[in-house]
Amino acid sequence: MTAIRHFVKSKSETAGQMETGRSYWDILQSNLFTFFNIILFCVGIILLAFGRYNDAFITVSTGIVGTVVNAVQEIRAKRQLDKITLFIRPEVRVLRNGREEIIDAAQLVEGDTIHLCAGDQAMADGIVVGDGTIEVDESLLTGESDLVHKAQGDQIFSGSLCVNGDLTYRAEAVGAESFANKLIQAARAFTQVSTPLQQQVTLIIRLLTVLTVFMALIFISASFIHDLTFLQNVAASAVLIGLIPYGFFLTINLAYAIGAIKIAKAGAVVQHTNAVESLYYVDVLCIDKTGTLTTNTLHLQSVQPLGPLTETAVKHYLGDFAHSASATNTTTAAIRQGIEGCQRTPVDEVKFASVRKWSALSFADQADNSAQGGVFVLGALEMLQPYLVAETDQDALRQQTQALADQGLRTLLFAYNPTVTPLHNAEHIPVLPPLQPLGLIALSDELRPYARIMLDDFTKLGVRIKIISGDNPHTVAALAKQVGLLDAKLVSGPELAQMSAAEFEQVAEEATIFGRIAPEQKAQLIDALIKRKHYVAMIGDGVNDILALKKARLGIAMQSGSSAARNVADMVLLNDSYAALAPALTEGKRIINGLTNATYLLITRSFTYAFVIIGALMVGLTFPFEPAQAGITAITVGLPAFFLTLWARPNAKHEPLLSSMVRFVLPVALWSMLIGVSIYTFVYFRISSFLENQVIPPAVIMVFEHATGLTYQSAQQFGLTASRIVAQTALSVFLSLSALLLILFLEPPVSWLASWREVSPDKRPTWLVIGLIALLLVGLYIPPVSNYFGFMPPFAPTWGAILIGLLVWAVGLWLLWRKRWMDRLLAMDS
Repeated sequence: MTAIRHFVKSKSETAGQMETGRSYWDILQSNLFTFFNIILFCVGIILLAFGRYNDAFITVSTGIVGTVVNAVQEIRAKRQLDKITLFIRPEVRVLRNGREEIIDAAQLVEGDTIHLCAGDQAMADGIVVGDGTIEVDESLLTGESDLVHKAQGDQIFSGSLCVNGDLTYRAEAVGAESFANKLIQAARAFTQVSTPLQQQVTLIIRLLTVLTVFMALIFISASFIHDLTFLQNVAASAVLIGLIPYGFFLTINLAYAIGAIKIAKAGAVVQHTNAVESLYYVDVLCIDKTGTLTTNTLHLQSVQPLGPLTETAVKHYLGDFAHSASATNTTTAAIRQGIEGCQRTPVDEVKFASVRKWSALSFADQADNSAQGGVFVLGALEMLQPYLVAETDQDALRQQTQALADQGLRTLLFAYNPTVTPLHNAEHIPVLPPLQPLGLIALSDELRPYARIMLDDFTKLGVRIKIISGDNPHTVAALAKQVGLLDAKLVSGPELAQMSAAEFEQVAEEATIFGRIAPEQKAQLIDALIKRKHYVAMIGDGVNDILALKKARLGIAMQSGSSAARNVADMVLLNDSYAALAPALTEGKRIINGLTNATYLLITRSFTYAFVIIGALMVGLTFPFEPAQAGITAITVGLPAFFLTLWARPNAKHEPLLSSMVRFVLPVALWSMLIGVSIYTFVYFRISSFLENQVIPPAVIMVFEHATGLTYQSAQQFGLTASRIVAQTALSVFLSLSALLLILFLEPPVSWLASWREVSPDKRPTWLVIGLIALLLVGLYIPPVSNYFGFMPPFAPTWGAILIGLLVWAVGLWLLWRKRWMDRLLAMDS
């Protein structure tokens, strides 16, 4: 029965323990039901209702393709992280039926007796029941790097790492009920954080959608007055719906996917596709210390003698001390690595504890006088000062300690009493005799590879660095000096706990070093910075970091950290290396610049066509576009937008998108509308007059009949239809050519075109413009192509109107930007 109980309960816990992040359905759902896709699917339904099956297919397909692109990238990231989790899937030693077994952690049940040895990670919460003792590293849970002593009756928390010793404990909370998993549950719900660019694009799309709806309602009302046919209403509705730049959504998804692939090659897994772009906006970087900024490894830097003993003699005693300690922590490990020594058997020992901040050994004199007996103590100066002999110059000692701390080093005092005395009183409470200082021990934290370079790069970009840790603030401050953060303001978690909400936010803004911080305080700090309008990134590795990682605008986790931290992060650094962040930042800049260019082109196209429709109807002309004619923008605008995104350079930050939209989109759209409607009106009335008053050659009649589908005998209807088609062709050709020439203002190949931006070193956009113009001109005179788009090959007078319009349009825009007329009009000129 016991075996059955173990089996049944272990199966019920397995799913929860092996959850490594979002499910495939969660990923698909979050990418499918986005704001953009909802718009596309609604447009598709409307087009289906109008019988525009081809347009509906293209519209819905755009949303589906974008969903697939994003979902495939995020599933790829999930699988990569699942492999990491499976590779490090832990096993546990348990005592069942009187013998020790090794089982998968997912098979643990409440009541199991667990044998915990050095190097094991606790997989369940419980109470120590054996006589053994251990020292555990709880940094993944608390952020504190100091080891914690555990003995009979003490609580063991899941996620703790046994550093030395061994014991048995009884499991009281496993799976979702454990301490670590309760922290994880607080951050399990998935929320997609939109980047500033996504928010601004969403706002622009909403404005366009509202504009489109109003124009459609007005046109439907006008159709009753002018008695338009159903087919005319359908055609106009299809054009109006096409004002929503649904191709832009696919361009964004492709840009994110390409960026994620590039970053993966640099050494980071991007779980949420907008994370690379998000890095571009970061202005505050919060970083955990233990295991994130450092490897939780110390190195011995120097030993400075304080008394009559030489450095060699002090190192001799220190080496014996470190090699004789029964418990190994990061400090003694660093000393053992740096100094040779003999392992001696102490007569008494006080192991290091975070509350004491010191450890001590008492040695008996060797019979052959080969080794000095007495009490040796290693610990923090402030904790040992009460025990120092009266003749100690404590002011000088503090100055020396401060000088080492100013170099970013941890400093410990090594002290001595020559009398062999016990280190515990009758109540077994640790006690110390008067101590003589022997030397100051300087230790440095081992930084993660590229950590200093990464922090320097972010600082140069104006990003403020904040180190948040469970360690003592002064310990964290010493590390901060190692990485170049000088004169940093310190604050501790207990101090924060006593502050009001306003004081908390102010200190979060001003301080740089945060020590003794609880996991929930990390999340509160992130939240306070976000409330102050900062774009916050958080880098962490432990369970204690997951709330902060989830709260931050951008969460970055280390590969070696807890699986919970990896699951909630937007990006995971493989091999715990910061080397991928510099390429990620560069890629983020490139994506922003590329999508900004794409936004200029696609949003300008939408507003231009909207204004042209309004302008044409205002002068009393017919609807200026057929759906097929508007479709040419897929080649003249959509294709260039994609390539400009692909070819973008990681330049410095530009002004916010919305303000630049006002300075770019509105002038181009309004000026293009003025020129375009003028060309449309001129060509329309010129062709109408020509057909009414001139003797038309048979060859010309054949061309018009082929294009209109009418016979010349129906003279009036023939003339109106022919005039409309020629005028629509002239307008569409003008707008297509102007859209292509606009690229030369965005990426000017020569200095005299550099009125909006500086000269571009990349000539590919220029060649793209030349190629697409040639393709357009050739396509106009290929009957199947021109018929598909509803064009009539322009005659010489029509070309004259188009070319003159293009010249006026280009000169007007050049003057508008060069003279900053729009800036002055809007009081934006600095």
